[in-house]
Amino acid sequence: MGSLFKTPIESLQSVGAKRAEQFRKMGVRTVGELLRFYPRGYEDWSNALGIEEAPLGENCCIKGVIEGTSSPVRLKNGQSLFKISVTDFDGGFMTVTFFNRSFLHKTLKQGEEYLFYGQLKKTAFGYEMASPQLESADKTVIRPIYPQKGTLTSKMTEKAMTHAILLLPETVNDPIPETIRQQYHLCHLKDAIRSIHFPETMEDAHRAKQRMVFEELLILQLGVGLKGSDRLMTHAYPIEKDFTEEFCAYLPYAPTNAQKRVIQSCVQDMMKGGCPMNRLIQGDVGSGKTAVAAAVCYTAAKNKLQCAFMVPTEILAEQHYLSLSDLLENSGIHLAMLSGSTKAKERRRILEELANGKIDIIIGTHALLSEDVVFHRLGLVVTDEQHRFGVSQRSTLTAKGDYPHIIVMSATPIPRTLALMIFGDLDLSVIDELPPGRQKTDTYLISGEKRHRMYHFLKKNIESGHQCYIVCPLVEQNETELFSAEEYIEKLNSTPLSSCRKAILHGKMKASEKDSVMKAFAAGEIDILVSTTVIEVGINVPNATIMVIENAERFGLSQLHQLRGRVGRGSDKSYCFLITDNESPSTLERLQVMCRTNDGFVIADEDLRLRGPGDFFGTRQHGLPELKTARLSDMTSVEAAKDAAQSILSSDPTLSEKEHRGLLFEVKRLFYSTESGAGLFGSA
Repeated sequence: MGSLFKTPIESLQSVGAKRAEQFRKMGVRTVGELLRFYPRGYEDWSNALGIEEAPLGENCCIKGVIEGTSSPVRLKNGQSLFKISVTDFDGGFMTVTFFNRSFLHKTLKQGEEYLFYGQLKKTAFGYEMASPQLESADKTVIRPIYPQKGTLTSKMTEKAMTHAILLLPETVNDPIPETIRQQYHLCHLKDAIRSIHFPETMEDAHRAKQRMVFEELLILQLGVGLKGSDRLMTHAYPIEKDFTEEFCAYLPYAPTNAQKRVIQSCVQDMMKGGCPMNRLIQGDVGSGKTAVAAAVCYTAAKNKLQCAFMVPTEILAEQHYLSLSDLLENSGIHLAMLSGSTKAKERRRILEELANGKIDIIIGTHALLSEDVVFHRLGLVVTDEQHRFGVSQRSTLTAKGDYPHIIVMSATPIPRTLALMIFGDLDLSVIDELPPGRQKTDTYLISGEKRHRMYHFLKKNIESGHQCYIVCPLVEQNETELFSAEEYIEKLNSTPLSSCRKAILHGKMKASEKDSVMKAFAAGEIDILVSTTVIEVGINVPNATIMVIENAERFGLSQLHQLRGRVGRGSDKSYCFLITDNESPSTLERLQVMCRTNDGFVIADEDLRLRGPGDFFGTRQHGLPELKTARLSDMTSVEAAKDAAQSILSSDPTLSEKEHRGLLFEVKRLFYSTESGAGLFGSA
């Protein structure tokens, strides 16, 4: 099938130049890519149901006879409608309404049997179906439904697919070896391609999808495995002495056992020699990841290595710089900070001292990625809040050294299996213990009716000297019922909080404006900060003890947990209020998880279970290819594919054997469009 990946899609009979351009916008350029463009679902016309046995509120196919029709009626808004009455052979009855399809009034025949595909509802007037699709009663196919974009419809893709299937060669090389297919009960690729697009039964569709899911996860894990083996062939600066105890003597508190364990893992990695350390440090909000990174930087600096500590915001860089400068004042370690607002004269001095090796540790933002930033002996790169940076940005910084040691830190808790999938080329450490003295943040789920009562609670806490955040999903007001930060801060003037000092913060503000607001809030000059999610990654304000999140249903659990992590950072009791008027049982069940636990890993597991990974933590930012059929929340398939990938790589680490060449081709094809893949595999 390889040659079909070189056959332009416009070579198909039903695809002209304009439609080919539409396909290209969907990432489909060749016939091979079209055959790998899978349906997102199916319309099952093969299983027609009676009216009373059909499920309510779900797409289904109902077979019935037209008993009567009404004449088309023109509505005030310009639309037209007409209704028909339908019965089935079991005596069931429903009313079907068609909008703007008055032509059907002339073609539908009373007394004839038809298939109606749509959602059935039951009202006080009986069963009803609005705007269903319609076919003759002998239509018994299963139709694929493809993703749509612009003017490219599912039916257009289906038509092109019928021509593409005909181009499949008699013999299709299956990338998955027969032994693996037999072991995991997988159908052949050719059968899977035919059945996933045009299944004869829904069982065929399910079997084909399971095969494609396994293949996609297998290819993904093989690619991640090849990335990991690639880094094992590089070399780094080994360190000779561990200075952890010396660093801990500067701390005003004793590190937790979890912090000690992770620091030790990092130091041991750096002392091994050979391949560089490449470690992901996961820690819940407030677990002390920064102290761990500082300890590792200290040991590296004492071993004559320069360290680069990159963070996503200037205010966070300044906080780290000030706290570490104060901590290491008498240590002999020379620190510096570099950001976009660093003055030209100061910047020139810093760049000169970096290049000649006078600076041991530099803390900065994206400014560290500039071409004129040159290191004398960069031996350790630390990236904080890794999900805020792309793979290419991390690579740009590490390229400034000779295979430096790498630490990436994430406060987004994710299940271990998922972490190993996304960061397969990194070793994993988890800080699973909070420092003593940290109190649990009490979380309450309330409706808008209790908002005024909550304002009085906020007022009382502010009068006692504390501060609070209020998060809204939007910046500006629009036609939806969602709260906007700009609208909200105005409305607070007619509440018990009218006399409080208030400020607004959102992503459309200039960086200097955002920094100014955050500094004022950190200094206690603002009582209430009304913000969008830009404060998800922010500075440490121990005096802020209340987090209010409006339209909480609009956020994922992991994001809510990150936002809640802005409070509870001091010794005072903290609170979080999740406000929603959404009455969906599934939504309320999801939000109640936040009230039951403060454990980010428990929350992450629930988030993954309830909504799937989606853009769980900026997956695309990590260079992971976009999956078409597989879901990382399908842990059974993930584990099976992982076992298969490990078995293959253990016997053929480079996929160079003949039976694995098809797998290598698919790895290159899957990873080629991503940042990490382009660098690893070159031209596919």
